[in-house]
This record gives sequence, C-alpha cells and structure tokens, in this order.
Amino acid sequence: QVHVVESGGGLVQAGGSLRLSCVASGSVFSIDAMGWYRQVPGEQRDLVATITSSGITNIADSVKGRFTISRGSAKNTVSLQMNSLKVEDAAVYYCNAAALVVPGRPLIDYWGQGTQVTVSS
Repeated sequence: QVHVVESGGGLVQAGGSLRLSCVASGSVFSIDAMGWYRQVPGEQRDLVATITSSGITNIADSVKGRFTISRGSAKNTVSLQMNSLKVEDAAVYYCNAAALVVPGRPLIDYWGQGTQVTVSS
C-alpha cells in the first residue's frame, strides 16, 4: 500500500505563484513516475506534468513555460512550481505515483486526496 499526500494548495491572485508538494510512502519495491493532474467539477482529470525516476518530464502545453515539475533526491517526492497562474489554472490538483510493488508485476497507480488551487482575477 502506498500513501500519497499533497500539500501547498491555496488561494492566489492571477499572475502569482504556488508550489505544490507530494510525498509517497509505503512498502513498495520502487516508485517509477510521479506526476500532477488536475480536475474541475464536471470535467475529466487532466495531466499537468509527470516526471520519471530518471528525470524525464512531460508537461501539458497549457502550462508549459509556467509550471516546473521536479523530483526529490529520495525519489518519493515530487513538487510542482506554478508561476504566472491564470484563472483557468484553478482546479483540484492530484498527485500520482506509479509504484512497483512486486518486481516483474505491472506498476500500480496511487493517488492523493487532492489539493485545491484557487486563482482569483
């Protein structure tokens, strides 16, 4: 079992910055990719940014150049630095961790509870 806990959401004015952090913990062999997704009510959960254990990133076009994803040295933490926030960035942001629980078995996705990001105009 892996526990994923996000922190750092809140209210910010448009143009401002926020930093989200996430920690994944539990009895696993390793954690592969980690990432951030966001969801607004009534819509699907969308990818924001992901990063593999080797540091390869995938950033959504809508946030490219404004958001930066990074992985901690311990490989079980991930952060999302969000700059130049726009009203349309407001959503619940979810952290995802793809964990290898048993070697040779498929990766399992674990999700946090989400953290609210609100951007005022």
